[in-house]
Amino acid sequence: MNAASPPPALSTPDVWLGRDLQGSADWRYDFTPSDIAELVAVAAAARARAADRRSWTTDDVPLPGLAPRLAAWSEDLARGRGFFLLRGFPVDRHSTEVCADVYWALGLHLGRAVPQNTDGDVLGHVRDTGEDPKAYGVRLYRTRAEQDFHTDGADVIGLFCLTPARSGGISRIASSPAIYNRLLSERPDLAPVLFTPFPFDRQGQQKPGEAPWFETPLCRMANGRLRTFFIPWYIRESQQHPAAPRLTPAQAEAVAFIETAANDPRAWLDMNFRPGDMQFLSNGSVLHKRTEYEDWDEPERKRHLLRLWLSTSRAAGPA
Repeated sequence: MNAASPPPALSTPDVWLGRDLQGSADWRYDFTPSDIAELVAVAAAARARAADRRSWTTDDVPLPGLAPRLAAWSEDLARGRGFFLLRGFPVDRHSTEVCADVYWALGLHLGRAVPQNTDGDVLGHVRDTGEDPKAYGVRLYRTRAEQDFHTDGADVIGLFCLTPARSGGISRIASSPAIYNRLLSERPDLAPVLFTPFPFDRQGQQKPGEAPWFETPLCRMANGRLRTFFIPWYIRESQQHPAAPRLTPAQAEAVAFIETAANDPRAWLDMNFRPGDMQFLSNGSVLHKRTEYEDWDEPERKRHLLRLWLSTSRAAGPA
């Protein structure tokens, strides 16, 4: 197994500790009335031209009032801290369909929506469907169970809270470059291991002829930035396939180190979603988890988030 030479300690803007950001508000933005009016009007005009929002392009949803903000947010995702939270869209005054249109329109200016599963869904609904979180292949976002720290399969993940949980369901994030720096300091012997291929289970989502697992390193360098892909339970579940590569002791230790470091209260930043919150994260630099939650009994009050996976290649055209 050939390991890449690990980079020295990182000092890029995406190196941060949650304890240093808890009292800060510079990662949050409150929508103004003019922002909201622009978003609603633009989304309504786009829908009047084409009912299928997947055919929309940025030309269909111009947002000149928000343009300076959108440029700054895109920069933050690509080369800055790696996350931000938009707050205050009035979901109580608009239907789910209108909220979805607004969210899609805003997302178009941050990236291109990509499928979140083999069914091709590009706008996901995050809610408890009653499935068993311990059953193989069940996506944990469709349950009330805790999801430990991980990344998703796109450049950017966006979540839009329509209805929060009765309790719990907190979004918790941590900087993967900061965790890398800690590993480099405390376990430098494990740093090269991060750049070797790890097996990941496909959760039954493989295409015909594909193996039920794939291999990819946890870390790679791109344009001077560390990029991390990490789903620890997929790594462990790959071991159920006899033909999948076996995890080495060093790989298992590296996975455990990342999990422990991310769950250190000094590392993480909590976001307790309110109705109308929109969160965007760079998967390459931010690990995220969700705490277990208790839901409401009434169907209309149950926790419901919309989810976007975005590619930031900025390819033109519909999703």
